Amino acid sequence: MRRILPYGRQWIDEDDATAVIAALRSDWLTTGPKVAEFEANLAEKVGAKFAVAVSSGTAALHLACLVTGVTAGDLVVSSPLTFVASVNCALYCGARVDFVDIDRRTYNLDASELAHYVAKSRGDDGIKALVPVHFAGQPCDMERIAASARKTGAVVIEDACHALGARWKDSGGRWQTVGSCSHSDMVVFSFHPVKHITTAEGGAVTTNNEELCERLRTLRNHGIIRDSTKLEGVDGPWSYEVRELGFNYRLSDLQCALGISQLHKLDRWVERRRELAALYDRLLGALEGVMLPVQRENTRSSYHLYVVQVPQRSKVFRLLHEHGVKVQVHYPPVHLHPLYQERFGFRRGDFPQTEAYYEGAMSLPLFPQMSDGDVEYVVDTLRATLAAL
Repeated sequence: MRRILPYGRQWIDEDDATAVIAALRSDWLTTGPKVAEFEANLAEKVGAKFAVAVSSGTAALHLACLVTGVTAGDLVVSSPLTFVASVNCALYCGARVDFVDIDRRTYNLDASELAHYVAKSRGDDGIKALVPVHFAGQPCDMERIAASARKTGAVVIEDACHALGARWKDSGGRWQTVGSCSHSDMVVFSFHPVKHITTAEGGAVTTNNEELCERLRTLRNHGIIRDSTKLEGVDGPWSYEVRELGFNYRLSDLQCALGISQLHKLDRWVERRRELAALYDRLLGALEGVMLPVQRENTRSSYHLYVVQVPQRSKVFRLLHEHGVKVQVHYPPVHLHPLYQERFGFRRGDFPQTEAYYEGAMSLPLFPQMSDGDVEYVVDTLRATLAAL
């Protein structure tokens, strides 16, 4: 039987299924104790004071923008190399969007370019929020990004949907965990099935700010306030009030039960991803025409993706799929989507490093259940494909 290798997939064990079944048989299917337990476990894992679980990474990004006061006319700046949700969240709030090009080696937002951008954007064009994206699991240069944010007064919302389990070393020699909010106001995660752990669908925001945490929890549940000490009027124990528009962005107990079970395996799975990436590095190192991903010094990527650059990408993509190697492309540059071109006037050539990256980018299969033999099959198939071109 032909081997089929998707670029990513979930790993569900019997203990995961048992945890979900136990929640299914409990008194709570949603907004119950498993939500609070998952939030506490996640906050402890990444070293943050608070975590707020929500229905998706997109919901997490939206709420993070809302609670920082992003509104019509404000400016939100991110990387053009990301999934559109990273900046759609700004549009949901009526804000304007702009981008800073990527570092051609790391594929993350270029901290030097951001410093130049900030120097030119004082006054009415000041940045309300910065959304750096830890692309493919590699941490951004958060110290320099945070320094730029301080100069313009911008809130920093880390998009770590690719980077659960990643770490980086600061200038003082201390290891920082992505999600700890050591250099940001909030960090956003996704628990989609192709991510490091899954809740089927789901996301979370971590923060060290109790006020932001409280607002996040209120807005994920329609904006409802139930604390009687905070209500303007109390008719009875059923009383609640809504003071601002919220959303139904809740995550169920069933999903959080799965998340709790999966979180126990995170370290092992991230380590396996790193082993697989190292094997790719070794086997692909001598393959002519293939450019490997570069890891920034003093970082430990959690390798959500393993992205290579190849010649004749469209042909290689098609031939690999024919042989069961289901590579993917992450991502078409955001500024080239018609929505962003028509609304903000972006054009091809605006962010040349991102566009150059996109021309040859291809994500190879990478997920913890892969065997070393699977990696060898991918590399052998890619080698034969390139030789046939």
